[in-house]
Amino acid sequence: MPMSARVLLSAEGLVVDRGARKVLRGVDFALNEGEVVGLVGVNGSGKTTLLETLAGLHSMAGGKVERHDGGVPVTVRDSDGQRGDIRGFGLALQSDGMCGDETVAERVRGACRVAGRAADEAAIASMLDAWGLAHRADDRVAKLSGGLRRRVAVLSALAPAALSQEPTVVLLDEPSEGLDETSRELLVGWLGSLAARGHGILVATHDPEMIAACYRIVTVSEAGIVTSESTDASSGSSSIPEPSGPAEFNEFLGWALRLEKRNPIDTINRGVPALVALLLAYTLSTDIPRTSENYDLLAALILTPAFISAIVAPALLKRLAEERAGDWWRAMIGAHSRVWFSVLGSSLILPLPLFALSWFILIGEVDIALSSLDILWLVMIAFTIIDMSAAATALHLLVGDLSRPSAAAGILLQLILIWPFLQLSSALSSVIAGNGSSELALGSTIADIGIAWLSIVLIWAFAVVIPED
Repeated sequence: MPMSARVLLSAEGLVVDRGARKVLRGVDFALNEGEVVGLVGVNGSGKTTLLETLAGLHSMAGGKVERHDGGVPVTVRDSDGQRGDIRGFGLALQSDGMCGDETVAERVRGACRVAGRAADEAAIASMLDAWGLAHRADDRVAKLSGGLRRRVAVLSALAPAALSQEPTVVLLDEPSEGLDETSRELLVGWLGSLAARGHGILVATHDPEMIAACYRIVTVSEAGIVTSESTDASSGSSSIPEPSGPAEFNEFLGWALRLEKRNPIDTINRGVPALVALLLAYTLSTDIPRTSENYDLLAALILTPAFISAIVAPALLKRLAEERAGDWWRAMIGAHSRVWFSVLGSSLILPLPLFALSWFILIGEVDIALSSLDILWLVMIAFTIIDMSAAATALHLLVGDLSRPSAAAGILLQLILIWPFLQLSSALSSVIAGNGSSELALGSTIADIGIAWLSIVLIWAFAVVIPED
């Protein structure tokens, strides 16, 4: 480690509770450039909690975590609820943090892109080959053995640093667990090579071989942390591809779209119940006289299929829950991860065709001459349902973050969306009756749509913002 090494990541006065237990008590820590730090301690001492808190994954009762860009501290997370990110770093969780539907090459490439590294295909191919993964590059992660999955997870954490021109942070939780002897030796070599380039690496481990490769040892215990220097670490000599230029990509969007295209379970899960609802709505509507007294009921039936497609739990949530993939993405995306999850997990396409199809099937014998203003009302209603889908996804995320999500009836939270649904039904009823109005008064079309939209935004904001701390 250079004599004048600067701090890359620091924590001050960390107090982290897990339930009723205080896991970390006033912990101070700093990770410097050009060093490999070993985080050791007995099981349950708080090694993983400290590492994940440094990655911004846990709220804290006291203290703060900061990254240091060019000597300027930037908040990653603090006890006051401020959130930032440590974009550019590498992270390997104790769980692999990968969805089974992504391929090996996609995972490594995506880890580099989300960290702001250009997708240097030649360098990525070289890294896959070095880790014995080249022949499985196009295989889905679900098809790999446990040892190969671990290789992919660890390489995904190391690759952003390998492609970085500036010193960055790598956080590894039990990286050698499940690796064979050859892979463990390779990992030790890469740790030394990355440290020689100025990167700061934190390794939570029980493995004596990993501990021997560390330059500094931090022992975590109930009494706090005790730091001691290691004098026998080797710098290693494994070859790492030369860094490429930085590039920013919205990789999470690409990840979500690729997996849905490969396995369209979200479209199926939403579309099937919505189509069943459409058939039931049509059956019920045949017995409803097309008179003004029944327009409210007819409007509700027209909106029901699109509404159901909006509130069904998205497949994205199951993908994020797999092997803690969601936690990996939360750490990599940073403060705005819940916003991204709620938007990309929502049904952005299905409500529009379902609403149009339901309109033309159920409107039946009602003689309607739609004006340009009426068409505008219909478009506004349709897009408000899309917003409703984002709010519903945020509510599902809220339930998923509970300590026992399976014990909570998540679908019951969706009942709060009945209010904006009724407001949209009232607006649609006025369009069917031919008396849509843009007058700003209670009961007018524009007021009903506006109240529905505002309610949806407030529900979404509550579900997105409140759970963070």
